Amino acid sequence: MKVLKLTAVFVLAISFLSFTTTNIPLQQSNGISSGTFLSSVKWKSESIDLGEVPQGKPATIEYEFTNTSNSAVIVTNAQASCGCTVADYPKTPIAAGKSAKITATFNAAAKGVFTKNITVTIEGEDAKVLNFKGTVI
Repeated sequence: MKVLKLTAVFVLAISFLSFTTTNIPLQQSNGISSGTFLSSVKWKSESIDLGEVPQGKPATIEYEFTNTSNSAVIVTNAQASCGCTVADYPKTPIAAGKSAKITATFNAAAKGVFTKNITVTIEGEDAKVLNFKGTVI
């Protein structure tokens, strides 16, 4: 009876261990593990300062990025942090080594200092938050 209970506990323990997952960090080109996962895109700028923007005149912001991976990447969404900004993104895959742009149009209606965010989602990666700021005069 003891052997049967011991065997049941052993089988149960092994079954719990089989459900664990392991994240293996990517290696940098120098062969050293970075401990974090590398992005497949490189942003030209993640933060843009527009300076002074005239009131009532929409401002257009462009975030350029390059696909640094060995395969195509797909932008699945670009979401603005408020209703005063509309974001647009490429709807087709971006081939390896190619560049593309996320475009945001900011409605500069209210005077004053502002900071706005655009959250970009690329298939298979964590969301990236881009921002822009300025002053509506």
